[in-house]
Amino acid sequence: MQLRAAKPDVRRAIVKLNEGVSGIGNTVVDLTNLPDPGDPAEAAAVLERLRNMQFEVDMFGYPDYIATAIKEGAVVEEMLDGEVKLSPSVQMRISPLGEVQVLYTHDQMLGGPSGQSYLGAIFPADPTYSRLITREAVKVGERLAREGVVGRFVIDFLVIRNGDGDWEPFAIEINLRKGGTTHPFLALQYLTDGLYDPETGNFTTELGGEKCYVASDHIESEAYRNLTTEDLFDLVSNYRLHYDHTCQTGLVLHMFSKIAETGRIGVTAIHNSPEQARALYDRFVATLDVVASAAE
Repeated sequence: MQLRAAKPDVRRAIVKLNEGVSGIGNTVVDLTNLPDPGDPAEAAAVLERLRNMQFEVDMFGYPDYIATAIKEGAVVEEMLDGEVKLSPSVQMRISPLGEVQVLYTHDQMLGGPSGQSYLGAIFPADPTYSRLITREAVKVGERLAREGVVGRFVIDFLVIRNGDGDWEPFAIEINLRKGGTTHPFLALQYLTDGLYDPETGNFTTELGGEKCYVASDHIESEAYRNLTTEDLFDLVSNYRLHYDHTCQTGLVLHMFSKIAETGRIGVTAIHNSPEQARALYDRFVATLDVVASAAE
């Protein structure tokens, strides 16, 4: 294995395991202030940086990570930096006839030590750049269609705001499968019989109203192990957080049957605007924390 320093203007790199899911196979390598290419100390300096990689989860240490990368494969990418940097995505579908369809967009909620772990999503993506990334995603989708790809896939982007206030999109990853944003969107679609319009970036129900949501699979705490599924149902009912079919707003819970074992649940908070959806989501999490603490 030959170790070479990166070009001087690359400050950080991301290593991604081929079989990583939700960012847990990602790690960040610091490339600042390395010896010049060809310097006798270059290889040792790069190796030291690899040994000090920042992992997204505690399950990895350097020996295990390198062994997994050698066995399964990995890619190395430049980590893009910007004063304002966000991570939207576009989910698409290619029909058996080769038709490229834009299904929806999301803003991804990321966390972890370096912000690489997927925690949830906000639907739809911000309209200031949703149509921009959609146009770029269609180009990728048309190429995939020519290559014979059929089915759903997700294209992850970074959007960085430049000095003029404009957004610059970078397509960084293609996942040829359903993803973490698939099930909350389908829940919204089935509950409201609505459609997403890629031209406007909005979702409109059969009744004509626009809907948004905040969804997460990673609402977790050790305190939640004190709760049962019945406690969750009581919480949602008593605090009037349940989904209301009349106004088409409220919570949809999932992954709740084993909350006493895992201390983790998922939720999709549906409302009429991004701000209202976020407020509903935050209200649920805050209420859940209070109820769980009282159950100790």
